[in-house]
Amino acid sequence: MYASHEDIGYDLEDDPKAKKTLKPHPDIDGGWAWMMVLSSFFVHILIMGSQMALGVLNVEWLEEFHQSRGLTAWVSSLSMGITLIVGPFIGLFINTCGCRQTAIIGGLVNSLGWVLSAYAANVQTLFVTFGVAAGLGSGMAYLPAVVMVGRYFQKRRALAQGLSTTGTGFGTFLMTVLLKYLCAEYGWRNAMFIQGAVSLNLCVCGALMRPLSPGKGENCPRGEEPCALPAYSAESIKSGPLSVTEEQDRQPGNEETVCDLQAQECQGQARPWKNMCAFRVLKTVSQLTVRVQKGFGDWYSGYFGTASLFTNRMFVAFVFWALFAYSSFVIPFIHLPEIVSLYNLSEQNDVFPLTSIIAIVHIFGKVILGAVADLPCISVWNVFLIANFTLVFSIFLLPLMHTYASLAVICALIGFSSGYFSLMPVVTEDLVGTEHLANAYGIIICANGISALLGPPFAGWIFDITQKYDFSFYICGLLYMVGILFLLIQPCIQMIEQSRRKYTDSARV
Repeated sequence: MYASHEDIGYDLEDDPKAKKTLKPHPDIDGGWAWMMVLSSFFVHILIMGSQMALGVLNVEWLEEFHQSRGLTAWVSSLSMGITLIVGPFIGLFINTCGCRQTAIIGGLVNSLGWVLSAYAANVQTLFVTFGVAAGLGSGMAYLPAVVMVGRYFQKRRALAQGLSTTGTGFGTFLMTVLLKYLCAEYGWRNAMFIQGAVSLNLCVCGALMRPLSPGKGENCPRGEEPCALPAYSAESIKSGPLSVTEEQDRQPGNEETVCDLQAQECQGQARPWKNMCAFRVLKTVSQLTVRVQKGFGDWYSGYFGTASLFTNRMFVAFVFWALFAYSSFVIPFIHLPEIVSLYNLSEQNDVFPLTSIIAIVHIFGKVILGAVADLPCISVWNVFLIANFTLVFSIFLLPLMHTYASLAVICALIGFSSGYFSLMPVVTEDLVGTEHLANAYGIIICANGISALLGPPFAGWIFDITQKYDFSFYICGLLYMVGILFLLIQPCIQMIEQSRRKYTDSARV
């Protein structure tokens, strides 16, 4: 549906007499594949890293606009949520335009959102400029970065995804320091303007997303310029019927005829060029229309057609889990800067922020969990579930800690266990296959986006009511646990159904 042989890294043998066996693409697990990892790494730094550092700007917005914590938290939540929620719709752009063009356009939109937010007069304006505009641009650049790494790797997918997504940890650490420095030196408005300029590097990352293997048509290669039409030169025009009468036209007494023929010759030179340009325009429009129709058809069939992903019940359980999982990771990043101030730990936190601890350990967690999951004797699902249980345990313990040292330990545990994010594309691909990875992962990050959208404002509202963040962590942890249990129950249900079918078949025999 979404990817062809070329997209997933296999080419057919060139010899038509030979059997059409598939051979690995030379760039799979090597070559340009590592450039995809590098590109995705910087995309995670610029997008996810900057979003995880929004707690710095959240404090500035509270002081600037004097709004409630619940309302102000919507700015960060909208940006994070829309980045992920638009995933299914970005799949349509990828089907139509490709990953490279989608990522470049996303970089431009994201940069524009940061720059416009520097001139916001109130929180409501930030909802549109930063929450919607910057979030949409982030989503257009983020999904192609994940999909391209999945296409370029097969044997070392978990490790490749782990290395590329470590950009989130590096970005969180770097962007937190950068935004703190820019806000202190130039104010939050100029800081957002500068960050908008930095975000233009997303366009460079998108340019590196080279398609794996262009398909070959009969006449024109796909992904290249349309085949050139025959060019009509002046010599070829002169060699036509006009050249036959050229000597007669040069005889005396035929001056008026010569002038008329010269005028016709000039018109004859212009007409083929005009016809050729018009034909090229019509051909380009026709090709674009076909691409849009095919892309929309593939996208629609993936979600609503006979090949719907929602017929896979294990995938549905995975989506249900994603609805509750991400908020438990996002809430600490948004509200920890204020939590440490409530505990009178600001001086210690300024020396080494707790969010930076999460970010740094998060890097090692992604790499280590990805490497462990690639071992032949270990199941990716087992590593994924153990990391989830550890994260839930950490979320429940966080409200009980009131010293900087104890909070640092819990934050390190949160950072390491949340390294399972690098396994999400691998788990998704195992559930639905490479062909449906873009649409399926778009749905997963959409569910994560809903979680990120509602989590921080919910925690802010709980604080406005109770003057504590404790209950918000407990509630989010319980919902997260329900999602994990749903993941565990679904395979058991499938095993029971399979045993029933075997029993029924044996009884009939």
